[in-house]
Amino acid sequence: MSARTRVFTVVALAAAAAVAGTVGVTLLQTRGETTTAPGAVTKPRTGSPPLILNFGVREDPEARALYRAQSLYAKGRRAEAARIFGRYHSLEAQIGAAFAGWPDGGLDELKRLVASHPQSSLAELHLGWAFWQSGRNADAVAAWTKATELQPDSPAAVNAANPLHPSMAPGLPYIVTELSLPPALRTLRPAEQLRALGQAAERPDANAKLLYGVALWNLEHPISAERQFLAAAKLAPKDPMARTAAAVGAFSKADPVRAFGRLGPLTSVFPKAAVVRFHLGLLLVWTRQVEKARAQLRLVVADDPSSGYAQQAKTLITALSSGGTK
Repeated sequence: MSARTRVFTVVALAAAAAVAGTVGVTLLQTRGETTTAPGAVTKPRTGSPPLILNFGVREDPEARALYRAQSLYAKGRRAEAARIFGRYHSLEAQIGAAFAGWPDGGLDELKRLVASHPQSSLAELHLGWAFWQSGRNADAVAAWTKATELQPDSPAAVNAANPLHPSMAPGLPYIVTELSLPPALRTLRPAEQLRALGQAAERPDANAKLLYGVALWNLEHPISAERQFLAAAKLAPKDPMARTAAAVGAFSKADPVRAFGRLGPLTSVFPKAAVVRFHLGLLLVWTRQVEKARAQLRLVVADDPSSGYAQQAKTLITALSSGGTK
């Protein structure tokens, strides 16, 4: 199996898993609830809040240690995680320490961290989870909403949108190109690779901008990624991949219609381009419009059966069906 085929297959199976799973937060049935009044009785949830730390391409000792602590925390080994978090003083470490010792002062500590980091989506994201764990649903919604607004081009903002829109698959929809990394970049460390992609994207080269945009998208920097996709589409307006990426790059859970409004018309502009309908299918998967997604994916197979997109559309259709997704 080629590297490209492996990427396609992973995307197809991961997309199926994303839509088949359910987001564990069903709090938005309380969307109309007002902020919990002082002194009101709440019912805390059992366990500890989710911890969502993202260090991007960092590979420094602290990032590696905190990833290890986050893994321990997720496995319920909170005392071990706490010892690692306690070695560091970054915002991520302080959030981790507060959650590792939950519930002992955890909510108050998150409030303090938000006060000392008023522009941090990461702090607001975790304050939302602290409120949610404490049974204060409306306060959680307010914190998550603020997290999406403070630093919208950040992984924390992307992750805050998940509990706000639990009817959609988590994270950002995939953007898949048939482009390959230049050989000279394949052996670089992640940070060096990202830097090289950024430097290449400074040139008037649509493919270089697409590669850099996809890297940024995968790192959950959607606004920066969309900027690259739009620049690529401007350079190559007749390239269906560039136009498709620019359309999908407009996706947000608060306003998914914007992306659909750009991508849908491309099926007429490029009626035989499998890349367009494949991504339209993925967007429909992400918004859990699964029957419509299947219809688009079947058209990918019918229109261009020999393409890589068609082969993986088949994989996705099968995965959705075997997963029992309706």
